[in-house]
Amino acid sequence: MTQTKGTILITGGTDGLGKAAAVLLARRGYSVFAAGRSADKREELEHLAHEEHLPIRTLEMDVCDSASVQIGVQLVLEKGAGIDVLINNAGVGYLAVIEELHMEDFRKQFDVNLFGVLRVTQAVLPHMRQRRHGRILMMSSAAGLVSPPTYGAYSSSKHALEGFADALRLEMYPFEVEVVLIEPGYIVTNFQQTVKELARSYFERAESSPYAKVYAGAATGSEEGRQQSKSTPEDCAKVILKAIEAAHPKTRYTVTPMARWLAIGKRLLSDSLLDSLLRKRFRITRET
Repeated sequence: MTQTKGTILITGGTDGLGKAAAVLLARRGYSVFAAGRSADKREELEHLAHEEHLPIRTLEMDVCDSASVQIGVQLVLEKGAGIDVLINNAGVGYLAVIEELHMEDFRKQFDVNLFGVLRVTQAVLPHMRQRRHGRILMMSSAAGLVSPPTYGAYSSSKHALEGFADALRLEMYPFEVEVVLIEPGYIVTNFQQTVKELARSYFERAESSPYAKVYAGAATGSEEGRQQSKSTPEDCAKVILKAIEAAHPKTRYTVTPMARWLAIGKRLLSDSLLDSLLRKRFRITRET
């Protein structure tokens, strides 16, 4: 049996950023367990792994289901030699103005992006703590730094994730388990199409909404971000690899130029100036 560098569990690991990370890490010699809900996407990744002889195994896991998480983590522990790295990548996005956002959608947003992370992390932590070894990567977002219009649910879930990771980083210090945040920024993947589908009912009613101009500006700003984005999922995977292999990892890694500028702006600019820049980008003006 070929010796690997370590065992990595990636949630949301069969598509988008997670899939790119799974493939790169496997190519670099890690044993990768890519978790996901879609049987078709798991099959596609398994086919790729077979063709390239990559040490990737997929497993079904729904981060919103505690039993599914426990079964998945136990399977990895049984098949692997322990979990050296956990990448909490599974995520979803609901976009709508806060006044019109259905409470059920807000709950779903947090159930995946925050409580899902909590379920998986709590399942893995005892193992890492007892071994006094491990690294946990949290996939945050540039939206975890600033909150654009219609991003109230998504941004608040990522802001919460940032606070979650900051506390966990301190709590795990005595046990030599490191916690790292990855803040990608806008990278074109299937995630945007999924978000678009989830937001469809809100944006289809936008013309009759008092927030019609806000919806229009948000859509225009997002489309411009898509067109301007030059970063790829593979770029994000390289940053993830760097965070895993660094002897002393940083607490936060940005990926895209936009995310880097936002991180700097968040530290240096006043809230009023940052709001002004966001209003300009998303065409938010006062009613006349």
